[in-house]
Amino acid sequence: MNADTAPQADHGEPQDGTDTPVDAQDEKIDWFAEFRGLALMLLAVLMFHSLIAKPFYIPSTSMLPNLMVGDRLIVSKYPYGWSWVSASFHLLPRSETRIWADTPEYGDIVIAVPPTKDEDYIKRVVGLPGDTIEVRRGRIILNGTIVPRTVEPSIRLPIDPEQMCEGRPCLSYFEQYRRTLDDGREVYEVETYRETLPNGASYLIIDHMNQSLDDFDEITIPEGHIFMMGDNRDHSADSRAPAEAQGLGGPVPLENVGGRAEFITFSLDGSTRWNPGTWWSSLRDGRAWTTLRPTITETDETE
Repeated sequence: MNADTAPQADHGEPQDGTDTPVDAQDEKIDWFAEFRGLALMLLAVLMFHSLIAKPFYIPSTSMLPNLMVGDRLIVSKYPYGWSWVSASFHLLPRSETRIWADTPEYGDIVIAVPPTKDEDYIKRVVGLPGDTIEVRRGRIILNGTIVPRTVEPSIRLPIDPEQMCEGRPCLSYFEQYRRTLDDGREVYEVETYRETLPNGASYLIIDHMNQSLDDFDEITIPEGHIFMMGDNRDHSADSRAPAEAQGLGGPVPLENVGGRAEFITFSLDGSTRWNPGTWWSSLRDGRAWTTLRPTITETDETE
């Protein structure tokens, strides 16, 4: 075989006489299909957050000692049915309509929206429709009976000067409880109590000072409403506080309840920065996967 008849190498050039490479034709992108796929994915996420569950961040100290600033948790959206408040970002207009409606139980930690602004509050259910409720010297009186409270060992809260709330360290009001441990660590050692509601739901609270919300005149909770309070009783704007004082303005309509807190996924202290290198070191030990459902104890129905 001579050079004139040797087979030529195939370099992928087109055989139809055009100058357009085959590979360039294959690289053409269907942008409509790409955007449609992205839109469908975002819609699926939005539907999941609105109907099933969504993440939630704790920005305040109102639920200490059970929830800390920096806790990330999961809120289930379906236990009490769905209403206008279920939609993520509160995109729907306010309405009294509820689908597959149900009522929370005593002791549930729920997400609710106050009457005058579209902002999520997280508090504990302490009164149900039809109950009479009042607060005297910090003690809940439910249907004429003082809710039992027992003294618990003081809880140690880490001092975290970098965790800021409204421009100041979040726990600065506990300064009188500052203690130095044997290992040199400084903590706030705060008195706690265990409160037990009529269904046996039991949980810790902090009540360390006298303040105006320690007294709340007796009311009857209307049908379709619940009464909510924070576990950090002296630092919580809840159903005891009027809406103009950043509170919930009394009993909360059930259509304003957006879900139930289930468990903590992880928790970050105040040292977290945009630098990913700080994320691991700022994780708080022992908080991940902590359930937020109250302990249920047996109660004496004759009390």
